[in-house]
Amino acid sequence: MISGRPDINQVLSQMRDMQSQVRAPSSLVPSVEKIGGEGDGVQGVERADFAEMLKNAVNNVNTLQKDATQLAQSYERGDEGVDLPQVMIGLQKSSVSFEAMTQVRNKLVDAYEKIMNMPI
Repeated sequence: MISGRPDINQVLSQMRDMQSQVRAPSSLVPSVEKIGGEGDGVQGVERADFAEMLKNAVNNVNTLQKDATQLAQSYERGDEGVDLPQVMIGLQKSSVSFEAMTQVRNKLVDAYEKIMNMPI
């Protein structure tokens, strides 16, 4: 067994954890007061939480891309302890996370356009 090589069970476990976080509605949407009535219905803290969550997601994608690039460069230099499967997994993680972030951005832009086109 090659040392430093990621265990497939560990990678699958991480993927399942990420999937459960995405599917858990309470982790994505902070508590919202009530729609309508007094105020705008959403507390200012929750807006900041959403902005912070989005910022953290972008930073996470950026970190994954930097790590994957660093792994690929280490492999190209022939550094010890960096093997091809490790590089490919890192590149795929960064690619999938970037694609997911792009889809989220597209959905947000689409929602914004729909809201802006609503008649008042």
